[in-house]
Amino acid sequence: MSDQAAATLTGHAPAATTTSDIDMLAINTIRTLAMDAVQQAESGHPGTPMALAPVAYTLWQSFLRYDPKTPLWPNRDRFVLSNGHASMLQYALIHLAGVRDSKDADRAAITLDDIKAFRQLDSRCPGHPEHGITTGVEVTTGPLGQGCANSVGMAMAGKWLANHFNKPDATLFDYDVYTFCGDGDMMEGVASEAASIAGHLQLGNLCWIYDNNSITIEGHTSLAFNEDVAARFRAYGWRTEHVTDANDTEALKAAYAKFKSERGAPLLIVVDSHIGFGSPHKQDSEKAHGEALGEDEVRLTKAVYGWPEDAKFLVPDGVMAHFNQGIGARGAQLCGDWEKTLETYRSAHPDEAAQFDAFLNGDAPADWDKALEAYPADAKGEATRAVGGKVINALAQAYPWLIGGAADLSPSTKTNMTFDGAGSFEAETTGRNLHFGIREHAMGAIVNGMTLTGLRAYGSTFLIFSDYMKPPIRLAALMEQPSIFIYTHDSIGLGEDGPTHQPVEQLLSLRSVPGLITLRPGDANEVVEAYKVVAQLRHNPAAIALTRQAIRTYDREVYAPAAWLAKGAYVMADAKDGTPDLILIGTGSELALAVGAYETLKDEGVAVRVVSMPSWELFEQQSDAYRESVLPRAVTARVTVEAGTVIGWDRYAGPTGTIIGMHTFGASAPIKDLMAKFGFTPEAVLAAARKQLAQANSSATEITA
Repeated sequence: MSDQAAATLTGHAPAATTTSDIDMLAINTIRTLAMDAVQQAESGHPGTPMALAPVAYTLWQSFLRYDPKTPLWPNRDRFVLSNGHASMLQYALIHLAGVRDSKDADRAAITLDDIKAFRQLDSRCPGHPEHGITTGVEVTTGPLGQGCANSVGMAMAGKWLANHFNKPDATLFDYDVYTFCGDGDMMEGVASEAASIAGHLQLGNLCWIYDNNSITIEGHTSLAFNEDVAARFRAYGWRTEHVTDANDTEALKAAYAKFKSERGAPLLIVVDSHIGFGSPHKQDSEKAHGEALGEDEVRLTKAVYGWPEDAKFLVPDGVMAHFNQGIGARGAQLCGDWEKTLETYRSAHPDEAAQFDAFLNGDAPADWDKALEAYPADAKGEATRAVGGKVINALAQAYPWLIGGAADLSPSTKTNMTFDGAGSFEAETTGRNLHFGIREHAMGAIVNGMTLTGLRAYGSTFLIFSDYMKPPIRLAALMEQPSIFIYTHDSIGLGEDGPTHQPVEQLLSLRSVPGLITLRPGDANEVVEAYKVVAQLRHNPAAIALTRQAIRTYDREVYAPAAWLAKGAYVMADAKDGTPDLILIGTGSELALAVGAYETLKDEGVAVRVVSMPSWELFEQQSDAYRESVLPRAVTARVTVEAGTVIGWDRYAGPTGTIIGMHTFGASAPIKDLMAKFGFTPEAVLAAARKQLAQANSSATEITA
């Protein structure tokens, strides 16, 4: 770009004059690849990559500790593009840096042909970055604010891993986390929640780079946003730096160096940029945000850059070699040194090395379930939240990288680790109990960030507040990450707190998320088995719904073993000859109602089966033969009972079955009164069962006649 053109565009003397020719060539390659990809797709966001190209280039080329040839190096710095609409910025960097595919080292993670297929079906360059689709993308981003919160989880994990694995003679973990974010991220509440936690924890390994371009889809941010972001972050406990020109690579280098040299708190670098930089007619306009520039404007902008106007997807000679001499050479050296350190570590610390390997491979530790015990029959029983707390403590002592906490509710969710040495994760300590504060949304996203590093992380709250967590739950499933979400107070059975706190539709909401395993265990032993399932998940997140109130623990010598929970649903008790006339299906606390009705009807000589169905998802994964063996199609007399919405239960009740559930919100009253009001009583279930039997007998008589 000429000095005159740059001065015209920026309104001041161009800092680009401090950038060498090869650096500027690389920066403009990033810009033009983004412009061309969006234009060819006729869809996308070109303006932010054009603005942030120097900011991202300076970070990757001069600071980021990342080995393109070993993209999953455990101690790599993490780069998160929270403003994921700028995905072409990241795709261009991955391509130019020569990142190799993590599953096929002979293939580039992103080829030029992949970039040409931007936003097309099965492309490695989808509209927003997707973890698992594109090597080099650490986390799926796009819903604004999520990447910011994920990066806090990554930074927390980095501190925990360093404390757990590092030795005086060997450092396995000391990575940093860099997050690009924009005005939209700064407006989303989840980013603010996460920033507050990060400041409280003094996460000195975390750096957010805020693209202050003052443009959103509707226009200038002054329409809805005029706060002093840097002042807000200083109030959170962050350090801040301000780079007044995104093209000033020397100022950017100074800001990044400041991050590396001062570690007392996270750093926010505010970078003033021009969205659509270089576009004669669309710079600093919302028209450069979410749509292609247009063929004519692309040509004019390339002319401003001093770029061949008719060239498309041009990567000039020397640009990729230049990246290889920068991030490539630095990353290879650092990764090689780390691998030598690991060799020394294996010799000096074999037990820790074995644990490190299991962690790295995503394996459960040896004998991880050795402390889990069966519960004896108990008519009174325990609240499943209380049992869950005991199981977590037993698991955690055998599963060293199981870590988690609650959104200020651990006394209620019972998820606190109480054994010696568990400790709390705070600014000066890295224990295993996380205190998220009353920040459910950030909690979910932070758990995802920690899980992406390989930790088995969990967050807990009341089931009603899963509504605040839907975006991270959905993204955990989309990324196929085994995040753990623990929910208690799982029905109207929580009583006097009333309908504001009583979940009705939340179980259905969880069950609707593709890939999420939702478990609602019906007694203490099902809780144990549910955690066994969760502990072994590799590619699915899980949500566990637990009761506030005590529920019966069944005699498993009389009823089927709870280990059948792994099938999702199972025949808990059956008719004498295994051929039922009626099937009763229950989950969670309402399983007791189904079992109670079964026991009464069995004594009356009715051929009845009771099915425990703690997980729809696991049941649907079973073979047709198994599902038929549990719920034979020929048996149409069915009753389902669950203290949640009736929606969805028709798939198991069948077209003529009875579904006992919630049709409205709850009410504020003692649990006994609530259950009677809404029909969750032994009498109601028995009445429904008898009506189903009569209906089935009537139908059979009509067919015979």
